[in-house]
Amino acid sequence: MGEGINGKDLTQKDVYETERHFHTNEVWFGLAGTPSGETHRADRLIDKPEPFQLDAENNDYGSWVQILGSTDTPFVSGNTRYDLHQLIVASHERNNIFHNVQICFGESAELAANLTSGNYTEAPFVTPSAPGGQNEPIDFKDKRDVSLVKAWARVWSKGQNTGTVDLYFGLHEYIK
Repeated sequence: MGEGINGKDLTQKDVYETERHFHTNEVWFGLAGTPSGETHRADRLIDKPEPFQLDAENNDYGSWVQILGSTDTPFVSGNTRYDLHQLIVASHERNNIFHNVQICFGESAELAANLTSGNYTEAPFVTPSAPGGQNEPIDFKDKRDVSLVKAWARVWSKGQNTGTVDLYFGLHEYIK
């Protein structure tokens, strides 16, 4: 088809994936105003939700927090897949500290197995020097998941006994 990045030939599938990723709507989510079990956990920013709060343990990852319920996607009827791709920190407890957010997908019973198998993604960042939010969204890569698949997140705050991070996340959806 043609030469792409680093001399690798682009296939029609590569071009299609790029076009679908960069030319689909991006929607941002926060904590649902009225969560419902594991089915509804996230509301779109148009609904003005509060951010999700993750809390690190003593120099370790904190508990998993469900950030996407089984009925939160698709947000556009007919879409069958989604991918999370950005976080934005609305506020944080610790200044100038390295943090790592892990995001895992599936049922709560699958989280440990997904970690063991490497089926998760990470978004590392350093918090700003003053309380408040991150200035820029934090980009990360993730595979596409089937709509209705739940998402979970947790945070580690390096060297700290606790470290809350309040965040929103952005995602894209796809027809197939």
